[in-house]
Amino acid sequence: MGKNKSKYILFIVFILFSFFWVRAEEKSAGDNLFISKGTILTITKGKIEGGSILIKNGKIFAVGKDLKPPEGIKIIDATGKYVMPGIIDSHSHMAIDRGINESTSQVTPQVNIQDVIKHDDIAIYRALAGGTTCVQPLHGSANVIGGHNAVIKLKWGKPPEELLVKDSMQGIKFALGENPKKSNFPMPRGPEFPNTRMGIEFVIRDSFNHALEYMKKWDEYQKKKSSLKKGEIPPLPPKRDLKLEALADILKRNLGIVCHGYRADELLMMLKTADEYGAKVVSFEHCLEGYKVADEIAKHGTVASIFADNWAYKIEAFDAIPFNAAILTERGVAVTVNSDSDERVRRLYQDAAKTMKYGGLSEEEALKTITINPAKMLGIDHRCGSIEVGKDGDLAIFNGHPLSVYSKVLMTIIEGEVYFDIEKAITAEKALAMAKEKEKK
Repeated sequence: MGKNKSKYILFIVFILFSFFWVRAEEKSAGDNLFISKGTILTITKGKIEGGSILIKNGKIFAVGKDLKPPEGIKIIDATGKYVMPGIIDSHSHMAIDRGINESTSQVTPQVNIQDVIKHDDIAIYRALAGGTTCVQPLHGSANVIGGHNAVIKLKWGKPPEELLVKDSMQGIKFALGENPKKSNFPMPRGPEFPNTRMGIEFVIRDSFNHALEYMKKWDEYQKKKSSLKKGEIPPLPPKRDLKLEALADILKRNLGIVCHGYRADELLMMLKTADEYGAKVVSFEHCLEGYKVADEIAKHGTVASIFADNWAYKIEAFDAIPFNAAILTERGVAVTVNSDSDERVRRLYQDAAKTMKYGGLSEEEALKTITINPAKMLGIDHRCGSIEVGKDGDLAIFNGHPLSVYSKVLMTIIEGEVYFDIEKAITAEKALAMAKEKEKK
C-alpha cells in the first residue's frame, strides 16, 4: 500500500510539473516573438525596408535590418507586408458595462469608468481586427462634469485588471454644448438646469469654487494638526467628500480635463476658465471648430482629438470642415483622429488617410494621428505609439500600406502576444464560403 501511495504521489507531482512546464512554454512563446523582413513604419525613426523586430518578454528588444532570430523563438514572416505600431483610439465607449452616463446629476467626477470595464465586450475583438491595441473608454457627454477615464489595452480573453494601463493619464470627462444642455433630448419634466451655454460655464465655475473651499478646510486642518502642542486636543478632520476631492485633484493638476466640445466660443470659454483656476485641459474631444481657435489651443498645450470628416449631423456641427486636422497641425496643435464608435474603430487607419486628402498632411503626420499623438495625449508614449527599443511589443501587420483603402489587417499583437490572426478568424469571406458549401450539401 505504501509503495503504491508513493507511486501515486510521484504521478501527481509529475502531472503538476508538466502543467507548469507547459504554462511556462506557452507564456514564453506568447511574450517572445521575431517578426522578419517586413516594411517597418516606426513613426518616429523613419521607414525600414526588409526590417525585423525582436520582442522579448513583451518589450521591443531590437529593430533593424540585419537581426537574427534567437534559437527556438516564434517567427512571423512579414515579407511583402507592412508593420506599424498598434493603433490607439483616443475616444471610445467600448468595454463599459451598461450605461456610460451617470446622468442623475450634472457633476459626477466621483464615478470611475475603471470600475466597470467589461473585458468580454465583443467590440474589443472587432477593434483588434482593425489593428487597434489601446483605447480610452470615456464617460458620456450628458453631464457638464462626468466621471473618471480609463486607458486599456485590448487583451481579449484576459481579466479586466490586466486590461487597465495604470501608468496612463488620469482625467475627468467634461462636456460643453448641446449634449449637457439636452438640446436634442427633451426632458420628461421640462427644461432642467443648465439649459444655456451660460449655465454650463456657471456649473464649472461653481464646482471649482466649492473645490477651493474644500481644499481650504483641509489645509487649515493640516496646519492646526502640524502645530499641535503637547496636551492639546487634536482637531477633527473635515468630512470627506469624494466628489470635491476629485474636483480638487483637477485644480491641483493631479487629474486632467478631457473635454467634449464643438464650437469655438465654448472651447475658448473652457480654456479661459481652466487658466483662471490653474487646471489643465488635456484634450478637446471632437473639437470640430478647433481650426478657428488653433493658436489658443496650441498655447494651452491641449490636444485636438477629432473626427476625420464628420459634420452637419446636428446644429453645433455645421461649421466643421475636413481640413481641421491639417490646419490644427500647421498651427502647432497635436491632433489625434478618434472613433467614438465601436464600428469606426475597426478602420481608423482609413480615417487617418483622409488627413492627407484634405489639407495635405504627410504620410508620417497622418499615421501619427493614430499612434504617437494619442500615446502622448494619454501619457503612454514611453510605452506605445512607435516602434522603438524598450517600448511595448504592440504591433499591427497589414497586407499592404496601412493608408491604402485596399489594405487589411492580418495580425494584431500586444506585448508580444498575438490577439488577432486573420488566418484563425471567422471573416465575412469565410462565413460566405461556408454557407455556400452548406447549400451544395
